[in-house]
Amino acid sequence: MGKIVLSQVRKSFGEVDVIPGIDLLIEDGEFVVFVGPSGCGKSTLLRLIAGLEDTTSGTIAIDGKDATDLPPAKRGLAMVFQSYALYPHMTVRKNIAFPLKMAGMDQAEQDKRVDRAARVLNLSSYLDRRPGQLSGGQRQRVAIGRAIVREPAAFLFDEPLSNLDAALRVGMRQEISELHQSLKTTMIYVTHDQVEAMTMADKIVVLNAGRIEQVGSPLELYHSPRNLFVAGFIGSPKMNFITGAEAAKHDAHTIGVRPEHMELRDGGPWTGKVGLSEHLGSDTFLRVETAEAGTLTVRANGEVALRHGDRVSLAPQAGKIHRFGADGKAKA
Repeated sequence: MGKIVLSQVRKSFGEVDVIPGIDLLIEDGEFVVFVGPSGCGKSTLLRLIAGLEDTTSGTIAIDGKDATDLPPAKRGLAMVFQSYALYPHMTVRKNIAFPLKMAGMDQAEQDKRVDRAARVLNLSSYLDRRPGQLSGGQRQRVAIGRAIVREPAAFLFDEPLSNLDAALRVGMRQEISELHQSLKTTMIYVTHDQVEAMTMADKIVVLNAGRIEQVGSPLELYHSPRNLFVAGFIGSPKMNFITGAEAAKHDAHTIGVRPEHMELRDGGPWTGKVGLSEHLGSDTFLRVETAEAGTLTVRANGEVALRHGDRVSLAPQAGKIHRFGADGKAKA
């Protein structure tokens, strides 16, 4: 079981409130991603759950038991860090088994758990190698294996893919998602990369300055952002925001249109010149300088042959305009 409940959890460093007070429910077996810009408090929140930081106030319950004051080793959680933190002189087998050895587990049970974790992570043929003989992705899998053998109530991942190149990040993202499907264990994953959040999470927690801006499934946050911050953070490229007279026509202080919901259409309300044009094969991204709405990003078909300086007319797709009030909150 891995249900985790945070009730008015607060963390302060001196006079500074890093986490001003958070309520959050993480259900057993969920894959929850904490996402937000650097300095938003996501890693601090993860460390509070892990017990690596003391809470200033509030409670953290794990499987119905108050774990607020428990040391990390007593919480039944396993953490995977950005740094692999492997012992270079030990084999993969000994690295994975290390927490079990420290816990005094008998050798037969250690071997059984290590072999099982190695099969799950496709590491069986590497058990006698040392970390220096492995790729970055393989080392990260060893670090995850060291967490798996503890059979925790939940896994906590703190930006585990940050040290990998782009291709390895995609592969490891898929492997961690498949691992979750296989183990059915609660996972909490911290990242600043909203693409990782969108592709991996059952539930996303968007954080800003230590506060939760919105909690929901990836598609809930994409289709129904609660405010301008979430609307601008979720989605790549980011949403276009338009103010002034163009927004007032829609009874809003600001309107938002995602690049993929912009259409190249004769007679559209916004006209201008193409600036940057990025042709990526399946998609073409255009930056269009308009007089009416400023600079707009458009995601078009990869076959679009527009170039710098071409004049175009744009229109939002019907029903795809997001409206926000002067307070930044979404309007119905």
